[in-house]
Amino acid sequence: MLRYLFVIIIYCLSWQGQTQEDAWVFLTDKANVADALANPTSILTQKAIDRKEAHGISIDYRDVPVNEIYVSDLKLQSGITVLAKSKWFNAVHVRGLQTDIESLENLVYVDYVDFANTNLGSNSRLSQLEDKMAIENQAVSFNYGNTQNQVEMINVDQLHVSGFTGEGITIAVMDSGFPNVNTMDAFQRLRDNGNLLGGYDFVNRTQNVYANTASSHGTRVLSCMAAFIPDDYVGTAPDASYYLFLTEDVGSENPVEESYWVEAAERADSLGVDMINTSLGYRFFDNPNYNYTPSDMNGQVAFISKGASIAAEKGILVVVSAGNAGATAWQTVGAPADSPNVLSVGGVDENGDYVAFSSRGGAAQIGYQKPDVVARAGLSFVIESDNSIVQNNGTSFSAPILCGGIASLWQDVTHLTPIEIREAVVQSGSQFSTPDDFLGHGIPNLWSARNEALNLSEFDKVEVSIYPNPVEDELQLKVNNVSEPYDVSVMNYLGKTLYSKSLTGVSNQIDVSRYAPGLYLLTLKNSQFNSTFKFIIQ
Repeated sequence: MLRYLFVIIIYCLSWQGQTQEDAWVFLTDKANVADALANPTSILTQKAIDRKEAHGISIDYRDVPVNEIYVSDLKLQSGITVLAKSKWFNAVHVRGLQTDIESLENLVYVDYVDFANTNLGSNSRLSQLEDKMAIENQAVSFNYGNTQNQVEMINVDQLHVSGFTGEGITIAVMDSGFPNVNTMDAFQRLRDNGNLLGGYDFVNRTQNVYANTASSHGTRVLSCMAAFIPDDYVGTAPDASYYLFLTEDVGSENPVEESYWVEAAERADSLGVDMINTSLGYRFFDNPNYNYTPSDMNGQVAFISKGASIAAEKGILVVVSAGNAGATAWQTVGAPADSPNVLSVGGVDENGDYVAFSSRGGAAQIGYQKPDVVARAGLSFVIESDNSIVQNNGTSFSAPILCGGIASLWQDVTHLTPIEIREAVVQSGSQFSTPDDFLGHGIPNLWSARNEALNLSEFDKVEVSIYPNPVEDELQLKVNNVSEPYDVSVMNYLGKTLYSKSLTGVSNQIDVSRYAPGLYLLTLKNSQFNSTFKFIIQ
């Protein structure tokens, strides 16, 4: 009997060592790169090409698809399941036993393998969702008298009155489920105008993005922007166009969901979208070996955060919920809200006061501020999949409220690039000069951002450049076509002015060697122009 028990124990220990692992397999090269770049319509839609040209974004190696011959061969490898792929990273997400995955490094087209389990291999790292939306699923009965608050708070109502409701702006929504969006009365206007452009379920690999009814979170998120019920509810961008991408598997927490998200972002880029809204965040997984720590939230660790940064580089404005961990031991923003290149949105209540659940900035975000800004997250008005208007808590709703508002703003100031529109929104924040880890730069005033952008466009065409950036000792300024002295100031990210001087001429220098490493703001202005830049001191 003891002998059999011993055998069982040995078998169980052996089985524990043979658990399924997730990993990214990074490939060495791509096929037909030169031909693809010479004929960009073979890899991107014309809308995507036009958007990149308009914003000065180059089409590069990252836009070329993964070599499908390599993907097909990986699928044939013993014990390996291919779950997702990324052209931006030239990588494939696989699942299998550790030994089977490690054997992939012997393939001539594999550069290296990165395990999601940080205890395996030398390159590993990966992340979670946001508490399964526990906070956000608490519905409260509708009170119509307050529905305008979340719109008026960011002054998008004035844009609507002026006829700017997001028309011409395309938004991709990455979320966990969109049941009934194709039938609900709240989205009838969207469908009638041909602005519901379709989507894809990356979890179940199907075009029917509405079939998954396990979560209505995406439906509620979309309602903040796109819903329209006469006399009852108006989203912040009811006339924008939308793609819906399901990337979150609510049945489990696994790193593959980050890979699904990056796949969706790549699809959005190829379709030429202007903005991405995502109310997902990752910190913890079912397998604790995959978990992140707050110190990892620096935009450089999580696969999804690095993917979101590339999306921004590709000319997409990425708007992300900060997270709902403010009242937990974690506290700080999750991934991808930690990326310095995305617009992370925290939360306030109807009075504009910080709500305790909204994730905060943290020590990991060195040289940049998180959240960037805030909007209403406390008892926001949303529409459920049964077409009922309810109130939910969560930064999942402050992000789309603001995302739709920015779409309406961008319709009016189409000359702004994604970086410029983001900066305009941040600079319109109620506490732009004195940001903190709770509200970031505060509540944006989109009407003010619009007026400032239009005023600046009327200035003479002054060309300003600063370099090098990052800088160590001396920051160079070059200002062309300026005919009068201009005031220059340098502020740290707490709003303290460190340098102020009036300058003349085309070329000038500022000695920054005495300042501590970090992120700073440089402002140059006179009657001809008013420009603010961010620069980093190394």
